[in-house]
Amino acid sequence: MQRNEAQTVKLMLDDQPHEGILALPSACAGLVIFAHGSGSSRLSGRNNFVAQVLQDSGFATLLFDLLTEEEDRIFENRFDIDLLARRLIQASQWASRESSLSNLPQGYFGASTGAAAALKAAAQQGDMIRAVVSRGGRPDLAEEKLPDVEAPTLLIVGGHDPVVIDLNKEARSRMKATCEIEIVPGATHLFEEAGTLEKASQLATQWFERWL
Repeated sequence: MQRNEAQTVKLMLDDQPHEGILALPSACAGLVIFAHGSGSSRLSGRNNFVAQVLQDSGFATLLFDLLTEEEDRIFENRFDIDLLARRLIQASQWASRESSLSNLPQGYFGASTGAAAALKAAAQQGDMIRAVVSRGGRPDLAEEKLPDVEAPTLLIVGGHDPVVIDLNKEARSRMKATCEIEIVPGATHLFEEAGTLEKASQLATQWFERWL
């Protein structure tokens, strides 16, 4: 596989094809696998922005669709954290079989409900997942698995997202692994305000540089 270019890849997850976008810089410090939020996809502008920042810092990134088009039409599937976590685990297993990725330490970046899937998937894989970053995440949706997460976890929350701030503080209190909260001033849930996504991307990059 050529490096320095984003490539379309096909992952077989639960015996169904899922398209993904893999970017592999020439000198990789690790692989960050993205878990998007409900109603989003591998084409999410915000996640692709974060991915580009990570690539510029030497991380490979994989963005893929957690659900097929047919599955995504069923609203309940978007909140089926067990299903989403299983797909993430299978994506990690796929990466471990790819010769260009197999030696890279893995981390997860999850947004909104995708953060819950990332935490639940990490909890089931022990030290295989080296770090997790959540942006505007709903870790409460993985509440029963939080004490089992071994990966150092960063919870990034918008300063103008008070309900999610409280949910993340509660989640931090339940975790045994290293866990920190970073509140981005001026940001609402989607980090649409000027400079807020850049700040979240910087925090995520620093976390992965520290732990991957």
